[in-house]
Amino acid sequence: MKPSAILESALYVTDLTAAEEFYVDILGLTLLGKVDGRHLFFRCGPGVLLIFNAEATKIPPAPDARLPVPPHGTVGEGHLCFAATAEELAGWKAHLEAKRIAIESEFEWPQGGCSIYIRDPSGNSIEFAEPRIWGL
Repeated sequence: MKPSAILESALYVTDLTAAEEFYVDILGLTLLGKVDGRHLFFRCGPGVLLIFNAEATKIPPAPDARLPVPPHGTVGEGHLCFAATAEELAGWKAHLEAKRIAIESEFEWPQGGCSIYIRDPSGNSIEFAEPRIWGL
């Protein structure tokens, strides 16, 4: 047995309001759901991006919780990479510059394919890259 795909990925933030504005207004993701003070869920292609308030998700669920999701969380900045073609990368670069989002790094990988990196409002490293950096 082996997993067939990643269904959801999570990042942890310190400010859900700033995160919602960033992921909706800057990145254009569709908000699927939210619980004030706890999380935001976004559609991203065939998967889902989960944005959690790290402190809120460390609290264990009540013993009689309808959804007994175990506590989780992290400390420090995380990383997420969005797939983009070479043409889409050029579009993202122009879009991000127009929105005054600093591009932290931009380069070509030795095996081929380009990446650009930015930061979200909580300092998470957000990358846009051609799938061929992984041979995809």
